[in-house]
Amino acid sequence: HVQLVESGGGLVQPGGSLRLSCAASGSIFSIYAMGWYRQAPGKQRELVAHITRGGSTNYADSVKGRFTISRDNPKNTVYLQMNSLKPEDTAVYYCNADQVVSTTGVGVYWGQGTQVTVSS
Repeated sequence: HVQLVESGGGLVQPGGSLRLSCAASGSIFSIYAMGWYRQAPGKQRELVAHITRGGSTNYADSVKGRFTISRDNPKNTVYLQMNSLKPEDTAVYYCNADQVVSTTGVGVYWGQGTQVTVSS
């Protein structure tokens, strides 16, 4: 059974930084891509950043230059370094793992979400 466990959310002032982590556990052979999505109240879930096993990255325009996604393949862990945070970054952030090959087959998995609040 594959699980994604997120950590690192919290309350931060505008201009501050946070680092999110997400570790995938279970009988995993490989994960093609991992990423972060966010959902603000009353809005649809949106992609924040995405990284493939080979290290190719993709960012939402709203976070380019401020957020950095990275990945530790042996640990099946993905990180999101968020700098210069703005109030509009406030949302629940969800970790995603795509094309996870495990003993149960191939699937897509989501974390439970971690709240990020940017406020003075």
